[in-house]
Formats: sequence, structure tokens, C-alpha cells
Amino acid sequence: MPQPPDAAGVEQFGYRQELSRSLGFADLLIYGLIFMVPIAPFGIFGSVYTGSGGMVALAYVIGMVAMMATALSYAQMVRAFPMAGSVYSYAGRGIAPPVGFLAGWVILLDYVLVPGLLYLVASVAMHSLVPAIPVAVWLAAFVLLNTVVNYLGIQMTARVNRVMLVAELIVLAIFLVVAVVALASGKGSGFSLSPLYNSDTFSWSVVFGAVSVAVLSFLGFDGISMLAEESREDARRIGRAMVAALLLAGTLFVVQTWVAALLVPDAAKLLADGDPDGTAFYDAARAAGGGWLAGLTALATAIAWGFANSLVAQAATSRLLYAMARDGQMPRFLARINERHKVPANATLLVAALSLALGLYTASRDDGISLLSTLVNFGAMTAFLALHVAVVVHYVVRQGSRDWLRHLVVPAAGFLILLYVVINANIAAQILGFVWLGIGVIVLIILYATGRRPERLLERMHE
Repeated sequence: MPQPPDAAGVEQFGYRQELSRSLGFADLLIYGLIFMVPIAPFGIFGSVYTGSGGMVALAYVIGMVAMMATALSYAQMVRAFPMAGSVYSYAGRGIAPPVGFLAGWVILLDYVLVPGLLYLVASVAMHSLVPAIPVAVWLAAFVLLNTVVNYLGIQMTARVNRVMLVAELIVLAIFLVVAVVALASGKGSGFSLSPLYNSDTFSWSVVFGAVSVAVLSFLGFDGISMLAEESREDARRIGRAMVAALLLAGTLFVVQTWVAALLVPDAAKLLADGDPDGTAFYDAARAAGGGWLAGLTALATAIAWGFANSLVAQAATSRLLYAMARDGQMPRFLARINERHKVPANATLLVAALSLALGLYTASRDDGISLLSTLVNFGAMTAFLALHVAVVVHYVVRQGSRDWLRHLVVPAAGFLILLYVVINANIAAQILGFVWLGIGVIVLIILYATGRRPERLLERMHE
């Protein structure tokens, strides 16, 4: 059968090329790595450790397998529809426009909340290091800095990404070297396979429950697809960048959590009481190298989450809003492009305002970080389910593809794994997530009732 178009142009779908095509493969790869944050487990290590019965490395291995199936499905859909909008565009064109709208609506729960979550985590960490400066001030400073960088254009964002990635990898390397030396000298519990498998605590429900938290570290590889209209590469290279970023980040996640798990000062207490203060990783770092290493890893987490990760999260969210507004599914002003910097300026500013408001609100709640984390995960996992279905419908049902591995087996496996994760997710996240989906259905009904039903641009042009 003929292959889907791999041309990077969006004109074939009835759109104008408005964004700046300036990103190469390395830029896309770095963007994905920064979005996932190579040291992301530093901030949520304790929660994953407790939830997985100490098998934190296993939780990340399963999370990587699940996300790899999703990355491969993304790679197929970005070849067919190389445009901004991610799962909103792929489900809308691969299945049906109303499904695309709901998928976009659900993943908005992920993309809109992620920057606020990142800013909050980073601001709390910085406040712990510099108590004289309130959390709200740190939060506002992070939002302002990232908004300025993103407003100056995608090339400025790419340059900052390179610097931040190198800094994060240096910190990670320092931790691993010091930690391995500490283990070799007799500190911690010594080298063992227990972070990967422990027969005393193993059960699939426990592990998959932890995976639902661990996947928070992987969210972001899909953000590469948001830059499809700013990439000078063909669609195949965009898909490969997603897969490569996921493999590299996943390997780093497994290695660092494995080592940290062997250095936990009081494993029994962590399993019994959890990690309410989010300091479990830093405690392991302190056990390995002392207070300086604990402080270094905490500072690196704050900067990585509050600046580097939030920077690319804001960029991706603004592109999703831009894509939906361009199709008339969001207010039209969000589709306006700054002609000088070639960025969706209004969408960028709106994301900044929402992130600031969410961050300030959740900072006043004791469960703010936990609540945002569970909602972000639920939104992403639910949207990814629609993505896998889109691959099967578009390629197998419509085009009659006989490439069973890429177009049926992989998406089916990814769908089943993610479905299990969603079913085993936090009950509060399920309730709030379905409430959000229900609001989306109401909005969709209103769109139909007011003559603005979701439909492809080319279909509107041909009416």
C-alpha cells in the first residue's frame, strides 16, 4: 500500500505555515529530554518507592515499556499528519473530529496543569533552600522568566534547552559516581536486585499502581509532536526523536532510582509512612555523600522542574491551544502569531497566567502537589488511549494496512497497559478526570448546537 505523506508541510491539510521551521533532530531530541527531565525521579522518588513496595526500578521499566508503545504510535500518526496539536490532531483526523476534540480536551488536563505543577514543586523546593523568599515570589519569578524566553521564539527556547540539559546530566553523573562509590564502600544495603524485583512485596496491582505515578516522569516525550510545524526535519525524524528521547530518559530513570533505592536510610519507615515531604531521594543522596550532595540534588530538582521543564511545558501547551483555536475549537485570539518571533503569543501569555493562578491556588492547599500530579497523569493516560485507537482506525481500518506489528500489535499492547494503569489510578483522580471529561462532552454539545461542530479544515473549505 502507498505510505502516508511524509512531507513536513501543513499546506496539504489546508493550513498556512505560520510558525518558524528552525529545529533540527538534535533540537527535538533535547526538547524531549528536557520535557521529561533526566533527573525527574529526584522529586517523586519516595512516592514511587512506597507505591511499588520498594521495586521502584521495576515501576520505571514497566512505565518505559508502556510509554514506548505510545511513542511508536505517535511516530506513526505524526507521519500521517505532520502538524501541531498532538493527540488532538491525530485522533480528530485518524478517528473522527468529535473524538479529536475530546482527546484534545482531556490532554488539556495534562498540558494546562503541568506547568502549574512544575512551578509549584520548584517554588516549594527553592523556599526550603531560601526560606526568606516566599513560595509565591519564587513561583511568579519562574513564570515570568519562562514566558520571556518562550516569547522570544523557539530558537531561544532551544538554546536554553541545550544548556539546561548539560547541567542536569552533570548533576546526575555526580550523584551516580558518589552513590556507586558509597555502595562499594559498604554504605546502604549493598548491590542487589531488590529495586527490580522483591518477592516479599511483589504484586501486579502494587507495581502498576506505582507506574501510574512513575509515568509522570515520562510525560513530555509526546511534546515533541507539538513542534511538528517548527521542525525542518521530515516526519520520520520527528517520530525517531520521540523514541530516542524516551529510551535515553527511561534508561537514566531506571539507573538512578535503582542506585537511590539501595541507599535509602530507613526502607521500612519509607514503605510504612510514605514520603510526605518529598525528601526521600535527597535523604539517599545524603547517605551517599553528605549534606552537600543532598543540597545539590535538591537545587538541581528545583531549577530543572521550575525553569527547564516548565519552559518546554509552556511551549507545548501554547501549541496545543494554538492548534485547537486555529480549528475554531478554542477562542480565535489564541491562534494569533507574533510575526516577529513566530510564536503563538496570546496562547503563550494565557498559559503563563493560568500557571501562575493554579500555582498560587494549589500552594495554599496541603494536598496541592499530590492533587495536580494525579490529575495530570489521568489526563495524559486517557488521551493516549485515544491515540492508540487512532492508529488502528487510520491505518488498518481505513487504509487496509497489513503492517500488523506497527499498526495493530503495538497500539493494542499500549492501549491495554495504559488501560490497566488508568483503572488502578487514584480514585480521586478518576473522579475529577471523568468530571473534566463530562464538561468536555457538554462543551462539544454546545459547539454542535451553535453550528461550530468539530470538523477538519479542508472539509469546511469544501462545503
